[in-house]
Amino acid sequence: MKLALVTDAWQPQVNGVVTTLVELVREMEVLGHQVEVIHPGLFDTRPCPGYAGIDLAVRPAKALARRLDAIGADVIHLATEGPLGWAARRYCLRRGLSFTTAFHTRFPEILKAAIGLPLWIGYALFRHFHRPSSGVLVPTDNVLRMLQARGFRNLRNWTHGVDVRLFQYQEEPQVYAPLGVLARPVSLYVGRVSYEKNIEAFLRLDVPGTKVVCGVGPLEANLRERYPHVRWLGVLPRGVLAQVYAAADVFVMPSRSETFGLVMLEAMACGTPVAAYPVDGPLEVVGEPACGGALHADLASAWYQALSIPRHAARARAQAFSWVHASHLFVGHLVPAHHDAPGGKELPVHTTVTQLSSRS
Repeated sequence: MKLALVTDAWQPQVNGVVTTLVELVREMEVLGHQVEVIHPGLFDTRPCPGYAGIDLAVRPAKALARRLDAIGADVIHLATEGPLGWAARRYCLRRGLSFTTAFHTRFPEILKAAIGLPLWIGYALFRHFHRPSSGVLVPTDNVLRMLQARGFRNLRNWTHGVDVRLFQYQEEPQVYAPLGVLARPVSLYVGRVSYEKNIEAFLRLDVPGTKVVCGVGPLEANLRERYPHVRWLGVLPRGVLAQVYAAADVFVMPSRSETFGLVMLEAMACGTPVAAYPVDGPLEVVGEPACGGALHADLASAWYQALSIPRHAARARAQAFSWVHASHLFVGHLVPAHHDAPGGKELPVHTTVTQLSSRS
């Protein structure tokens, strides 16, 4: 099967969506499928206003159409709702092609926090984007129900995974040499330093030990100045990041708007329990009742409870999430781009993909 994957989020960007898609492509290729990724690096780009490190394609419609024509994909998946996603959507609709989409990030909440755009307008825009999709892939049950309540249709349960070979289990917290010996417990946050992450809830926590932040974003300079006692590491290679996860006693996820929260899985894979609010992403990843960490409406209470979670329990919870399983689910949700797919008509999703896969 030949898949055209259209995404506004791709390397060298560093975020959970990029990690998810890179891992997905790797597993798809292991399964024998051919994946052609159409990403901003193939086009003229401009920095996303207010988000340093994220470049967006500028007027990509014609160049994207040429690429999709040349690929001749069996299936088309639009991973994001940015300029490339919208251009690919128009391309498919004008040619009568079917496609799937994904809801990775609560951008309406980001837009509200960043520019004050009312949530109802943001969700109306995103509902319009996803309306013609043959399947909107959603990473958690709670997010799926939220989108259903907001009028989204054709929603499909998906999930993500974690590379347990890269993020290796450590029975005891390690020492990350570049930081030296830190006052313990070490509390870690990894992710974008941006509006939607609610990172100040972590930075303000009145707990003992040392706080460490890995990540960059539009709020970084201001927060570095206001919280000089925090150890700021910026963006690290993933192999180095695994060492930082393993050096922490608790991983803190302060966001209330995570659709999944892949970084929690990575921390748990290293044996580091998670402290988070009982909201969509953590409920799915940490579990309910919490077995990979602690969930509480008071983040400090969650932090203290997480300290008592055995590291092997966090690791065991992470091992329940497999990229192999996630990739098989993804393939099962794909639809043939052309209505004259094998069999002469549109078939049930799983049957169609099986037939297309046999052509690889």
